[in-house]
Amino acid sequence: MSERYVLDLQETDETQGAVVGGKGAHLGGLSRIEGVRVPDGFCVTTDAFRRVMAEAPSAGDLLDRLSRVDPDDREAVRTLSARIRRAVEEVAVPDDLAAAITRALTRFGERSAYAVRSSATAEDLPTASFAGQQDTYLNVVGPTEVLRHISRCWASLFTERAVTYRRRNGIDDRTVRMAVVVQRMVFPDASGILFTADPVTGNRKVATVDAGFGLGEALVSGLVNPDVFKVRDGEVVARTISAKRRAVHAVPAGGTREVTVDEELRERPALTDEQAVELVRLGRRIEAHFGRPQDIEWCLADGGFRIVQSRPITTLFPVPESDDQEKHVYVSVGHQQMMTDPMKSLGLSMWRLTAMVPMHEAGGRLFVDVAPRLASPASRAALLDVMGRGDPLVRDALETVLGHEDGLPSPPDTAPGEPPAADVSTPAEADPAIVTELIERSRASVAALEQGIRTKTGPALFEFLLEAFEEHKRVLGDPLNIRAIMAGMEATWWLNDKLLEWLGEKNAADTLTLSAPDNITSEMGLELLDVADVIRPHPEVVAFLRGVEDEDFLDELVKLPGGTEARDAIEAYLDRYGMRCVGEIDITRPRWRERPATLVPVILDNVRNFEPGAAGRRFEQGLRKAREKEREVLSRLRALPDGERRADATKRMIDQVRAFAGYREYPKYGIVSRSFVYKRALLEEAGRLVRSGVLREKEDVFHLTFQEFHDVVRTNRVDDRLVRRREEAFRSYQALTPPRVLTSDGEAVTGSYRRDDVPAGALIGLPVSAGTVEGRARVVLDLEEADLEAGDILVTPFTDPSWSPLFVAVAGLVTEVGGLMTHGAVIAREYGLPAVVGVERATRLIRDGQRIRVHGADGYVELLS
Repeated sequence: MSERYVLDLQETDETQGAVVGGKGAHLGGLSRIEGVRVPDGFCVTTDAFRRVMAEAPSAGDLLDRLSRVDPDDREAVRTLSARIRRAVEEVAVPDDLAAAITRALTRFGERSAYAVRSSATAEDLPTASFAGQQDTYLNVVGPTEVLRHISRCWASLFTERAVTYRRRNGIDDRTVRMAVVVQRMVFPDASGILFTADPVTGNRKVATVDAGFGLGEALVSGLVNPDVFKVRDGEVVARTISAKRRAVHAVPAGGTREVTVDEELRERPALTDEQAVELVRLGRRIEAHFGRPQDIEWCLADGGFRIVQSRPITTLFPVPESDDQEKHVYVSVGHQQMMTDPMKSLGLSMWRLTAMVPMHEAGGRLFVDVAPRLASPASRAALLDVMGRGDPLVRDALETVLGHEDGLPSPPDTAPGEPPAADVSTPAEADPAIVTELIERSRASVAALEQGIRTKTGPALFEFLLEAFEEHKRVLGDPLNIRAIMAGMEATWWLNDKLLEWLGEKNAADTLTLSAPDNITSEMGLELLDVADVIRPHPEVVAFLRGVEDEDFLDELVKLPGGTEARDAIEAYLDRYGMRCVGEIDITRPRWRERPATLVPVILDNVRNFEPGAAGRRFEQGLRKAREKEREVLSRLRALPDGERRADATKRMIDQVRAFAGYREYPKYGIVSRSFVYKRALLEEAGRLVRSGVLREKEDVFHLTFQEFHDVVRTNRVDDRLVRRREEAFRSYQALTPPRVLTSDGEAVTGSYRRDDVPAGALIGLPVSAGTVEGRARVVLDLEEADLEAGDILVTPFTDPSWSPLFVAVAGLVTEVGGLMTHGAVIAREYGLPAVVGVERATRLIRDGQRIRVHGADGYVELLS
């Protein structure tokens, strides 16, 4: 029986994480790599831990209690975890287990010094490193002390920080086991950490070496600043040598202590450049073995490197796969589409099948490779201009990439010359009648899709959908559709540029586009005010809605006075907008029609915050402001030299912007309408597979690509392990923040605004809707949890059209993602809300309830309290 309790490191590898924990498994794998030296030692397996836990029956009861505790109840977590640790440490190590460990120590030298290190089964995972969550003890001498420290390692599985970390990563405490690694102690001259990819930028070609004298504890504990070497292509490209006043060394009798470094050694590098390069060469071998960038702990002793740990770097954003060695520059699709959350496999594949350009996938997000357009001087300027108008941070990130020594060719220098002459020429005008025609075409296309899909099942459904995707792209790429979208955008840009130049007016188009016709997204917000008007006179309905928790509430409504009218109003709203939801570009997200309770908090906010008839009044008020602004602007222009010509050009552009600005929102409505038709048909197909025993549950198909789903329908077989792997990968992607720009070297580039015209301490963003407003910040991460009062300022990561019903209830908007022509910006202007978008980390830098001031014309947010 005792053989199961102890395994030599050389007997283990990465496949045995369940037996020897993450650290033990990685060390076993490392010991098998040619040229990599790992200190000798053995693992006390998870079977030993299980045996000890069985000897501490109170620990099991306490673990059950811990599983029921609210993760936010820190006091309860602290108390229970301390009691579990005490129960584990008080168990005497059983005799046969102690004998097995002592025999292993005899093999390696009973009186030698050892490092005793925790190795949990939920540790050094590709998705969660658990770095520093369990304990390590250095320079432990003698069997009695080794056994005592093994017990402490077992108990360290239940430190408060380890329990909290597992909760954040969705790991049940009761499923985790602890192994312990016992290794011969290394007494190093220097030690530190090697990252085989730059941990800050993500660049896979740049390795970073942190080094200090003595044991690595001095660096880990922050006692000293490390020397830092950056190594690329076999040479040190940057180094920072720190003054290292303290070091940690082993004490002969056991344990460690801090020592003062001799003065003449403090400024000396802990490694030579040659040693740093040699270490990185070793690191590349380790990285190749494990198949991903690694965070490696190393020691330098007797002139050679020993590797004491290697774990995946879990914070890096993955790089899209490529079958060539060319340089690629990927721009985030999510930042353009206002949905930076990860998408499930079916959503990713269907967006790619209906997109107008090739897309690449990484970390559950989509990217477009712009390298060919960046590399060509002919297309580069136009690309940078379009990106800059949409999101200046993307443009700056692309310019940063162009500025790299190994980047794409740099833009040609433009010599300074005479300032350009004033240009009054207006963009080519489009006929406003095409908007009506395009909306009718879109409706007809969706109706034909609904009619055609009704009878399709099995493989025939998938063949029909592939044809439907071609129609989807035809509707999107219709030259008339592109012309209508561009007419509104070009007119907006022209008005903002010219009226700033001629009148000093910032963002004049913001007021001129108020209450523009045919804006399906702003109508969606106003029509929910009308729904609130139907519900407000019926107190029993309002009271009932306050308690709604499940999705069948509409059937219950009719039993109440006024309930039939309330249900009919909500149903009519869902008939028009039920295909929408947060993150709607991902077909797998639940739609309002599928989860109508999502809308209830917003309806109740509208009932509380508004008077009857608010929708009509708001629209008329916007229309009045737009007309007043138009009269004022034209009057001021006519007073200028050449004023009549300028006023005529401006009037034509105002007419264009009012005719086309609203249509900007319609193509997305058409896409989402079509997508919901696809989804319902696919879920019916999934339901058939569940009934025939092929699938466990309908939503399993969300973790398959469209083609894989098609194959399952053809063969009536599914790879359940693939579904579970995709589920786990999706969970891990939720912890990643996608960059605006990502290179094929793995470098994540976020971009900067590079402005110095804002007050100190203000948060900089992109001005997208004019006006200044001060109020209470409401940081909202989930539409269903919004609790807004009139005058609040909405602060959120991103807004897609589904958020627009909230816009009617707030006084201003701040988002982390967005551009001048993205949906949130368009609707903020439509409703006259001061708005600043693209504010990096806004939801973390602004506290919920804090007073802030939003400067919508100047693009910054002041924190007032």
